[in-house]
Amino acid sequence: MNLALWIVAGLLAAAYFFGGAGKLIMPKEKIAAFGPSARWVEDWSAGGVKAIGALEVLGGLGLVLPAVFGIAPVLVPLAALGLALVMVGAAITRIRRREFPLMAVDLVYLALNLFVVWGRLVAEPFTG
Repeated sequence: MNLALWIVAGLLAAAYFFGGAGKLIMPKEKIAAFGPSARWVEDWSAGGVKAIGALEVLGGLGLVLPAVFGIAPVLVPLAALGLALVMVGAAITRIRRREFPLMAVDLVYLALNLFVVWGRLVAEPFTG
């Protein structure tokens, strides 16, 4: 179970870190040009998109760095919980835009984040 949690957290961390960094670096018009799955940025201000990007970068780092360095590893499930809330917001945005097929990806990310929360709080908590 510990290995599965590390793999899921690591993959999520990479996805959120790089996805969030893209939102921080690129203007929202360029993000929207990626296609239908990225047109959600049309509903947000440029500052809102940057804020989401910053939350994703920080959450991605929070999924692995506290455990790797052994400094406050309790932050790992908290980071996963925060990212789960971001994905709830993403799903709500998809519902408002009537992008139901695209919402499936958001729900997968939500489930994986909740798996990390459960795993690190209940099944395999960090002890030290």
